[in-house]
Amino acid sequence: MRSQSSARSYVRLAMGCTARNLRSGVPHTWFILIPSPPGGCMTTTKTESLSTVPAAPTGTGSRGTRVLGAVALLFLVIAVAYGLLISPPDAQLGNTIRIIYMHVPTVMAAYLAFLITAVSSGMYLWKRTEFWDLLGSSAAEIGVLFFAVTIVDGALWGKVTWGVFWRWEPRLTTSAVLLIMYIGYLAVRAIPADPKTRATRCAIIGLVAVVNIPIVHKAVDWWRGLHQGKTVLGTIDPEMGGTQLFAMYSALVAGILVCVWLLIHRFRAGFLAERASDLGLDQALEERRLESSPAQGADS
Repeated sequence: MRSQSSARSYVRLAMGCTARNLRSGVPHTWFILIPSPPGGCMTTTKTESLSTVPAAPTGTGSRGTRVLGAVALLFLVIAVAYGLLISPPDAQLGNTIRIIYMHVPTVMAAYLAFLITAVSSGMYLWKRTEFWDLLGSSAAEIGVLFFAVTIVDGALWGKVTWGVFWRWEPRLTTSAVLLIMYIGYLAVRAIPADPKTRATRCAIIGLVAVVNIPIVHKAVDWWRGLHQGKTVLGTIDPEMGGTQLFAMYSALVAGILVCVWLLIHRFRAGFLAERASDLGLDQALEERRLESSPAQGADS
């Protein structure tokens, strides 16, 4: 009974071990209990477990993006509450100041996205990897979105304060040039071309376009125009205070968080689109190969 029990235990031990350690720990007298493959030797072919292979992403959301979205929504609610309801009208501008609570965050979010595009463009020219190309294009799309909103709410501000929606003054003119440059960046990406050639062209445009950001930002200091000077950002003593300043910074944080949240989702969507395109190409090539195989067999 003991020998039979020992035999069964060694069989279980052998079947539970990996191929590399299959014979180790098993007495020589029990080798007969382990059937050998044809050829009389045990193979140690290394196989990769499916559990160790990272699964491809199937969506753009994750726990991190949900947390980020919740925090961004919280700051957005605070900004709306203080910007529209709690903060008082300005002594000179009245309720027009509430447009600034949207104008400043959108332009700063656009600047951030454009800077990410520039950094990604430089990294692509150095590393030549798809990651940096996709990150740069995703950031450019988000930046164009936020900067277009900036132009619109700036026009609303101009209508109230200047009586017209648009004036070709330094800040507005340089802003229009900046927006056109990044729209051109996206237009170049839409032109059919070799992916590497297209990415190189866009990277060069991304590095050139970012030079216009400090020009736009300093236009009110370098040239005389209708646009007002700095009131909060870049000043030691902001003209705002109290609930107005709190509303401004709450909106600024909300704008940055929303920008990052959108960028992550856009990047992942682009990644999934690229993988789907590659998979579709592989399937088309495989179908073409299968179609040609019977024809070759018939000819032979």
